[in-house]
Amino acid sequence: MDSATAVYEAIDRGYEPYFLHTSYGQNTETKELECARALAKEVDAADFLHVETQHLATIGDSSLTDDEMDVEEADMDSEEIPRSYVPFRNSNLLSMAVSYAEAQDCSAIFIGAHSEDFSGYPDCRPEFFEAFQQVIDVGTKPDTEIELIAPFVEWSKTDIAERGLELGVPYEHTWSCYRDEAPACGTCDSCAFRLQAFQNLGERDPIEYAERSSNVE
Repeated sequence: MDSATAVYEAIDRGYEPYFLHTSYGQNTETKELECARALAKEVDAADFLHVETQHLATIGDSSLTDDEMDVEEADMDSEEIPRSYVPFRNSNLLSMAVSYAEAQDCSAIFIGAHSEDFSGYPDCRPEFFEAFQQVIDVGTKPDTEIELIAPFVEWSKTDIAERGLELGVPYEHTWSCYRDEAPACGTCDSCAFRLQAFQNLGERDPIEYAERSSNVE
């Protein structure tokens, strides 16, 4: 949902979209890839690169990639780092994105991280992206200029959904569930925050859920 909205935000700002999708052993990787391909077709993306990597799953210690760890029920008030945190994931994914962007002569990388992410995930904080921009500037060719843009980093999920609806994002081609590929479970953190966002706006989420979290009225 966040990445899809970031795509439409990038297009609205005048960028031509190049899609990078990574399957790293997450529970819903097949469904996520299906949605990414559908979205790329929807916006007539200039290119679509799918990278499969298993090292994050091999490293483990995340309920998204480790079969021995259960995905927790939603706890929307918790300030603890959840078990769904994939150790240093965004650094891994952004490194691939920088390689792709430099090779394709792209001028920006958009990432959909937002404020409700960085309350629990350390690699979604504004200072992380500021530091990674320095990595990009130092670690690429002298004539390479790539801006790392996290347009929603200070926004809530509701803010993102509102912007996405304004931009016409086809949310039926997005997937947020941490557990299941169809239907979405409706009770993990990601589902709960998504459902709450649509509810706050008085809108219906177009994807199917098995149930609705008790955290969402």
